[in-house]
Amino acid sequence: MDYTVIIGLEVHVQLQTRTKLFCGCSTKFNPDHPNTQTCPVCLGLPGALPVLNREAFHLGMKTGLAINCEIPSFTKWDRKQYYYPDLPKAYQISQYDLPMSQNGWLKIEIDAETGEKKKVGIIRAHLEEDAGKNSHDESGRGQDSKVDLNRCGTPLVEIVSEPDLRTAQEARKYLEELRLLLTYIDVSDCNMQEGSLRCDANVNLHVHQENGEVIATPIVEIKNLNSFRGVEQAIEYEVKRQWEEWQKTGLSMKDVSKETRGWDADRGVTLGQRGKEEAADYRYFPDPDLAPVTVTDAERESVLSELCERPASRRDRFEEDYQLSSYDAAVIIDQGRIFADYFETVAQGCGNGKQAANWVTQDVQRELNERSCDIDAFPIKPDVLAALLKKVEASEITIKSARTVFQALLEEEDSSPSVEQIQTIIDEKGLGLVSDTGELETIIEAVVAKNEKAVADFQSGKQAAVGALIGQVMREIKGADPKTVRELLIKKMS
Repeated sequence: MDYTVIIGLEVHVQLQTRTKLFCGCSTKFNPDHPNTQTCPVCLGLPGALPVLNREAFHLGMKTGLAINCEIPSFTKWDRKQYYYPDLPKAYQISQYDLPMSQNGWLKIEIDAETGEKKKVGIIRAHLEEDAGKNSHDESGRGQDSKVDLNRCGTPLVEIVSEPDLRTAQEARKYLEELRLLLTYIDVSDCNMQEGSLRCDANVNLHVHQENGEVIATPIVEIKNLNSFRGVEQAIEYEVKRQWEEWQKTGLSMKDVSKETRGWDADRGVTLGQRGKEEAADYRYFPDPDLAPVTVTDAERESVLSELCERPASRRDRFEEDYQLSSYDAAVIIDQGRIFADYFETVAQGCGNGKQAANWVTQDVQRELNERSCDIDAFPIKPDVLAALLKKVEASEITIKSARTVFQALLEEEDSSPSVEQIQTIIDEKGLGLVSDTGELETIIEAVVAKNEKAVADFQSGKQAAVGALIGQVMREIKGADPKTVRELLIKKMS
């Protein structure tokens, strides 16, 4: 016997709106001042009526279109009934049978070496309001549990995938690609530490028996997943646990109901919490206080026109247009849309995509890390870096000299160095490429004359000996081209 792992993910994404889904309270992350961003609407007090946040619906449509969903012309709101301390109304305004988007997909790369990709189906992406946050005393001393309702009513998009994922690694890839896409289209910051991106994983096994029958183990929904690594580890553990349980008991979905389990990251285990609810347990019915929403073709097209180029297609285009390796393209794209924009401006300006990629992913990225800043706050703008690299391409300066200019630009008092300052620095520091071979030959002759041992080593077949001589020549004449120096040295010593 063997088995197939079946994984589906439910991802909750907080939308970047200033106010909540049905009221005017702030959505700002504010853990230090609990229960201060509330009002009668999000607290569900008698007589308070919800009003839809237009921007939240707009961002929800943008999300649905970005993951290739259909946007129906008619959608409505439903009440999802359940009681928990962080839900003061005892129901959540969500969407049930008529979601705002459905039948989409997201493509992920599942093998970096072969470039193999998989299309993961998306059942639906619907809008709903968030609940509050409970905090419990886990010391065992019996202290009070607390609830913070600041988050209650915050707009979420819940993205429900088809059970198309087969490994924990695929699940992580899906989450990473989804997060990258949502930040690219600027609908969410997807900050998992602040709860802007949360995930529940549904996992079970399809066990293949010798007679050809396939038996499904009970579906387990794993909660409390707050990192990509946590999702991966929890799924790996749960697969192992379910397989061991099957080998002991042979229990199937016919014998045992679905279960909700929590992930304990410290212990590396999932723990049983309760039976998993079905849709009927929530007693959905249309919300009587909110009107349905209709969407026209013109509105769909308007939102579609706002979408930027998707990360996946941009990654492929960078490989083709700028002759980048799949690794380099992925590194640039994964840094975010503004970083990729920076690279593309540099590449177009200097005319060499590979050169631009090397500088952006190494020199620029190193400075960003040291300064702890984002690319939009970096003092050297892309047109300035492009102009610098163009001088390298035109053989006006060497790569080494370009790095000297780069550092000098960063040290300028002007917070945003200009293109004109590049030539000024080159002239002041004497970094222009020396094309006078007569001057070079004079320096090389002097260096060879005082390094008899190195010359002898080279003539006896030790090619490495030429390296030290190149360094001496370069110190004597800063603007020399190392390649030219090497050729002239070898010619002289031969």
